[in-house]
Amino acid sequence: MKTFPEIKFDKDNFMIVSPDEGAINRNMYYASVLGVDLGMFYKRRDYSTVVDGRNPIVAHEYMGNDVAGKNVFIADDLISSGESMLDIAIELKKRRANKIICYATYGMFTNGLATFDEKYADGTISAVLGTNLTYRTPELLSRPWFHEVDCSKYIAYYIATLNHDMSISDVIDPHQKIAALLDKNKQ
Repeated sequence: MKTFPEIKFDKDNFMIVSPDEGAINRNMYYASVLGVDLGMFYKRRDYSTVVDGRNPIVAHEYMGNDVAGKNVFIADDLISSGESMLDIAIELKKRRANKIICYATYGMFTNGLATFDEKYADGTISAVLGTNLTYRTPELLSRPWFHEVDCSKYIAYYIATLNHDMSISDVIDPHQKIAALLDKNKQ
């Protein structure tokens, strides 16, 4: 919200898209908390072929409402090479999505940053959000498209709650915090 204050979190302007069936629960959570539509990509693979130890993706099939003109948030657990995340962003741009914001809890970027630099420069992606729960290289932190999500406070909440033998259910359920943030953003 700080990075893109112009984004409106409503069904007419914003949408969540799961990059694959494995990330659907995470993205379903975001869509339900924000009250926006959810779309999903299905990775159609060639199971008769193995390349570098895996079956190659033949196509990314989209299932969901129209993304044209909407800002789209794509969340996954990790970005390794980033190939899938960027393929999804390209497909969304073909469908005339507006801003595309990628998020991964763990941004590894094992194939380097050059492809993300290119896709940011050509307008395919607007941002990549990643937590500080893993090592981030100085090169990554210097990129204009990368925005760090600081989780230090929440890790401290977990530790303090556990040290007081209290339930962590309030800490792990951020519904109230998200609702308060959305209300504040509407003002």
